[in-house]
Amino acid sequence: MIRIITLNLNGIRSAARKGWLDWTAGQQADLLCVQELKAQQADLDPSLCAVDGMRGHFHFAQKKGYSGVGVYSRAAPRTVRVGFGHEEFDAEGRYLEADFGAFSAVSIYLPSGSSSEERQQAKFRFMDAFLPHLAQLAASGREIVLCGDWNIAHMERDLKNWRSNQKNSGFLPEERAWLTRIFDEIGWVDVYRRLHPEATDESYTWWSNRGQSWAKNVGWRLDYQIATPGLAASARRAAVYKEQRFSDHAPLTVDYAFGG
Repeated sequence: MIRIITLNLNGIRSAARKGWLDWTAGQQADLLCVQELKAQQADLDPSLCAVDGMRGHFHFAQKKGYSGVGVYSRAAPRTVRVGFGHEEFDAEGRYLEADFGAFSAVSIYLPSGSSSEERQQAKFRFMDAFLPHLAQLAASGREIVLCGDWNIAHMERDLKNWRSNQKNSGFLPEERAWLTRIFDEIGWVDVYRRLHPEATDESYTWWSNRGQSWAKNVGWRLDYQIATPGLAASARRAAVYKEQRFSDHAPLTVDYAFGG
C-alpha cells in the first residue's frame, strides 16, 4: 500500500505554525506533495527540509514569497525533474516530478486567474503549454500520479455555488473543458471521483477566506490526484481532512494498493 497526500500549504512556514508538521507525522504517508511554498531554499530550516522521515525535493519560484512546489518521499527517487520545459512557468516554480521506478509522482500548481485578467490569460497559456506535456506523460507507458492544486473545479458538484461562479476563474467553461479533455481524450483518471463519483460537499478542498465560507462549507474542489489508469485502478481510499486547518486548502489523502 502506498499512501500519498497532497496539500496546498499557502506558505510552508505559515502552515508549520498551524500544526501541519505534527499532523503529517501521524499520517504514515509514503509521499507528500505540497504546493504554494512561498519560500526559498534558504528559508527552510531542517524541520521543513525533511518531514516525518521523508526527504523533500523542491521547485522554488524565482520571485520571493511566491508559488513553489515540493515532493517529500520516504524512498529516495531515482531522478527528480524540476519544471516541465516551459520558461515562463518554470520560473514560477509549478512542477516537480520524482521518479521512483515503479511509478512517478508530480507535484503541480496551476496558476490562479482570479486576481486579474492578466493572470487569467497566464493561466490559459499554462493550460495550452501543459496539455501536450500531459499527453506525452500518458504516452510514456509509466504509471504516474499528478498531485496538486489545479485551480479548477471540474463539475457542478465540485463547488457549492456553481450557478453564480460560471463566469469566474476556476469554473470557466474553457477551464472545465480542458480538464474534460485530460480525462476523456488523454485518458487520465480523477482518483477521488473514481472512488466517490457522487460526493459533493465532502469533496471540497478549498474555502475562500472571505465571509463565512469555511463555517458554512461554501467550498470548491480544486485539489486533485490525477493518475494513469493502472495506478488509479489500485486506489482503495480517498479522503479530505478537515478537522484542522493548516491553510485555506485541506489535505487530500489517497491509499493505493500498488506494488509496481
